[in-house]
Amino acid sequence: MKVSSLKVYHHCGGCKKTQEFINSGKFRVNANGNKVDVWLIYRCKKCKHTWNLTIYERIKASKITPAEYTLFMENDFSLAARYGKDINFLTRNKAEFR
Repeated sequence: MKVSSLKVYHHCGGCKKTQEFINSGKFRVNANGNKVDVWLIYRCKKCKHTWNLTIYERIKASKITPAEYTLFMENDFSLAARYGKDINFLTRNKAEFR
């Protein structure tokens, strides 16, 4: 099922030019010691090259509630859609809008 999100553009490393990127609805969570990184994964509409948009970067694991952590680990569709419509989040990750 397609995640409802704003239409965003970013320079694609695969295509070597600015392309439309699509919200994959999937999160990547990486823990290193007591620090956690969380990204929302977008894919180039043309070549499927990935672009990880930062949600949390090197924060203490205790700062993420267990409920939110579970949503990230389960690739919660509604949470991915919420981030995909958040202009502040997208702008912070250098997304372009047309």
